[in-house]
Amino acid sequence: MPTVSVDKYDLFEALGQQYTTAEFEELCFEFGIELDEDTEKEERPIVNGVQEPPQLKIEIPANRYDMLCFEGIALMLNIFRGKQATPNFRLVQPKSGDLQTITVLEETAEVRPLVAGAILRNVKFTQKNYDSFISLQDKLHQNLARQRTLVAIGTHDLDTIKGPFTYEARPPKDISFVPLNQTKKLNGEELMAFYEKDKHLGRYLHIIRDKPVYPVIYDANRVVCSLPPIINGDHSKISLNSRNVFIECTATDATKLDTVINMMVTMFSAYAKEQFTVEPVKVISDHNGQTRITPNLSSRTETVEIDYLNGCLGISESAESISKLLTKMAVTAKPSDADPGLVEVTIPPMRADILQRCDIMEDVGIAYGFNRLPRISVTKTVGAPLTLNKLADIVRLESGLAGWSEVMPLILCSHDENFSWLNRKDDGLTAVRLANPKTAEYQIVRTSLLPGLLKTIRENKGHSVPMRVFETSDVVFKDPSSERKARNERHWAAAWYGKTSGFEEVHGLLDRVMAMLRQAFLTHDEGLTTGPGKSIDFTVKPVPDKRDGYWLEPVDDEPTFFPGRAAAVYLRLGGKTTRIGEFGILHPTVLDNFDLKFPVSTLEVNLEVFL
Repeated sequence: MPTVSVDKYDLFEALGQQYTTAEFEELCFEFGIELDEDTEKEERPIVNGVQEPPQLKIEIPANRYDMLCFEGIALMLNIFRGKQATPNFRLVQPKSGDLQTITVLEETAEVRPLVAGAILRNVKFTQKNYDSFISLQDKLHQNLARQRTLVAIGTHDLDTIKGPFTYEARPPKDISFVPLNQTKKLNGEELMAFYEKDKHLGRYLHIIRDKPVYPVIYDANRVVCSLPPIINGDHSKISLNSRNVFIECTATDATKLDTVINMMVTMFSAYAKEQFTVEPVKVISDHNGQTRITPNLSSRTETVEIDYLNGCLGISESAESISKLLTKMAVTAKPSDADPGLVEVTIPPMRADILQRCDIMEDVGIAYGFNRLPRISVTKTVGAPLTLNKLADIVRLESGLAGWSEVMPLILCSHDENFSWLNRKDDGLTAVRLANPKTAEYQIVRTSLLPGLLKTIRENKGHSVPMRVFETSDVVFKDPSSERKARNERHWAAAWYGKTSGFEEVHGLLDRVMAMLRQAFLTHDEGLTTGPGKSIDFTVKPVPDKRDGYWLEPVDDEPTFFPGRAAAVYLRLGGKTTRIGEFGILHPTVLDNFDLKFPVSTLEVNLEVFL
């Protein structure tokens, strides 16, 4: 969760009450935020010869963008305490009657297609609220705007520039201006080189650096206002003396764009001469039919069932009582005129975190008081373990009871470990590859559990032998028929490492687990036939006249194992026969590949056939 530092005594002054640390911590808890630290009794830095005032470091929920600044925290706590009504944010027309405009050119679609604007008139800045204004931009950039990749904010002294504005996309060499807090004019390419090693701005250059055109906002005199999402122009920078602030936001996500500009104007319109008023800007986008007025400060209305709110929280409040509780959370509510079982909730523009009725239910719970909610014993549930996980747990338990140790290797491995080291060939249709692996050790998603078991044994060669390890986990295969073109498959595998081959050990483990899964071992006396040249495949064939169970057949075409020392495991369930796995003594070249000096016998079975 983001942490916001605010001046302790300035906040208490805004709240109209002095608190002890314990009292304020209790208030934060009641509202659903958390006081992380009070620095009053700690050593604080000295800035310009003055010691920093005591700070309250408050953890804010990640979706409460309206509380990422001092103004938002003070506003919400005052509304919660009943000291202030929810502000009525309004769009007001300029005195001239003509709105400022931003004309969007079609070329911007190549790099950053969306833009919005707003104007705060007659703002009175102090050093503290100016710092808060800049801090909110930074926090929105890091949080909601995802490091400026989704949205970038530019703020300008409107008195230094002249509308109408244009939002264009031009080749880097054609863009030339003096960047913020600099004195030398740079073009787009020079600017990228200049800020490449800058600790703050250098991390944003990649967003547009490789684009053929860069986004840029010009005023009527072709003065560059900003090069989003990198930096503003020095010509229009705001200061403590700025009175009219032009805010522009460029974006790749329309929803995030609306949220960000709403947060900026709702939090700082309090400092306008006419409080909570915003002058809109007309965005002209004729090429895609998206001409509109921004920002949109209209409220949203949702209806919520009273029974749902009461049932989730275990309370029995009336519609009027619920409406009164919701006013403490900066939303307006009233009983529905159409249905007495509903509450109509009006959500103001700064509450972008309210998306559905469960969010409204959470607000009712906070306003009611979580500590006052009755304790509820939940006896009716639909929760249950997945059948596949339950089956895996049975196999895991039986393997452990048989004296084998469970291991949990990584699901990623190298291509060689999964194929050539096991003497297997990659047909290109089986394994899922990583597009850009960071190391050779993690190139593909494993299609067998054996590489992980053998690497575990290799890294523990100093351990006494014999070693008996097993794993029950997923492997992944390409599957063009599935939605994501790949599927998981739950396997169970075991490996014996010792001075003897251990073939009988893994055979015994297989028989034990099969017995616990209630699968009988079938012998040739029960009608099974085998012989040279019999094909071994994975097809499922219905054989309704034969009993269910499992049996073994020799394998001679599996290069992973020593010739004549391997067997395939077949299972018949419901009259359908399939090969579910194999076990045997590993080939000496496999042992060399994994740097193992003693024989190893392994077993691997597909568990999903038992479902």
